[in-house]
Amino acid sequence: MTKVKICGLMEKEHVQVAIDAGADAIGFVFAPSKRKLTIKQAKLLASEIPPNILKVGVFVDPSREELEAAFREVPLDLVQYHGNEAPKFIQMNGFPSIKALSVRSEEDVTRAEQFTTEYYLFDAPGIDYQGGSGLAFDWQLMKVNSIAENKIILAGGLNPFNVREAIERVNPYMVDVSSGVEIDGRKDAELIRAFIRAVKVEER
Repeated sequence: MTKVKICGLMEKEHVQVAIDAGADAIGFVFAPSKRKLTIKQAKLLASEIPPNILKVGVFVDPSREELEAAFREVPLDLVQYHGNEAPKFIQMNGFPSIKALSVRSEEDVTRAEQFTTEYYLFDAPGIDYQGGSGLAFDWQLMKVNSIAENKIILAGGLNPFNVREAIERVNPYMVDVSSGVEIDGRKDAELIRAFIRAVKVEER
């Protein structure tokens, strides 16, 4: 069954909704974004999350010190690199990780092969920030992908109404949503439930 990551959570209410609805991973944003959290805020929210749900920290070109502090104090299960981090930098840090790649062309998809990480997140290019644009990329581009399906996370413009098609076309291990479960820039409990239901219920 396809896994679900709800990203950019900022409020206790929405963390609990995601947990109750069956999310497999919850993402906290530490990079420049309207969804940015401090380590203290993320730690408070993470305290409610059971151990079977992954806690993911999203970073853009972070320092080693930033990563260590967040990984230890929140604590995190995975670091998501969403910037221009070099493969060597990611490898040297040694954290369990996700490398996000903005997809405009087939070359962006094949670039994943340069990195050694637990997962690879394929996303639409950002507009104001890295990722989180709310736009989908052309899923047809994923046909050149050589990464194992159990390592693929699909993001970018997903919502409760198109996520089934995305799964059928790409067959990712996990789907990742942020703006697709928001109304006026704030997470919406019913949209979170609807998104998870769209992924999980129809796969039973």
